[in-house]
Amino acid sequence: MEFGAPPFVIMIVIVCTAGWLINNWIRAKHGYPLEDEWGGKTVKPDNGETLRLKAENKALHDKLDAMQDRMIVLEKIVTDRGYSLSAEIEALRDAPALGKERV
Repeated sequence: MEFGAPPFVIMIVIVCTAGWLINNWIRAKHGYPLEDEWGGKTVKPDNGETLRLKAENKALHDKLDAMQDRMIVLEKIVTDRGYSLSAEIEALRDAPALGKERV
């Protein structure tokens, strides 16, 4: 039994091309640079929208970091023993005295 060279070569070319297409489709779907025919990478150029989104993302991260710092300070204030002690003293000042009668 003899295999003809043209059908075998054609099948290899089809399989390789299909693999290359599937690889590039997956890379494009997930935002990775695409491969060209010679193995080089084709990077999608950054446009103004991408730069704006990166700047906005950085600003939001900075704001979140500042809020976390403030939250830590507030937690320290609330869980501090001195804060609860002063709240108890203020509660005692507002409470009616035991020996005094109400009029």
